[in-house]
Amino acid sequence: MTLTLGMITADTTDALRLARWWADQVGGTIEQEHDGWYVIVGMPGPTPKLAFQKVTDPTPGKNRLHLDLSAPDREAETERLVAAGATLVERQELQGHRWNVLSDPDGNQFCVYEAPESP
Repeated sequence: MTLTLGMITADTTDALRLARWWADQVGGTIEQEHDGWYVIVGMPGPTPKLAFQKVTDPTPGKNRLHLDLSAPDREAETERLVAAGATLVERQELQGHRWNVLSDPDGNQFCVYEAPESP
């Protein structure tokens, strides 16, 4: 294999604001700011970085790519995210799998699911 996922990038009209919000939510830090036009968030552990790039006209409608985030307690994490400025879009269940769909302060949707217990 020759490709490695290094970064997940989102378009936004305010890159620094949205990067700060996501850094707070995932325990990350702002690593590079590039005058607010392109902001990189470093994540704890060996995970890809998040990046936010300023655009004048973000893509309308539902985003085609989204983050699936795990948490030991899906509902508690959902409550924390909503208190921090996220919006709960809906709760979903399919074949015994449950997740919550939320949107960040820019309206980008993401999902929170409960991490399965380790054997």
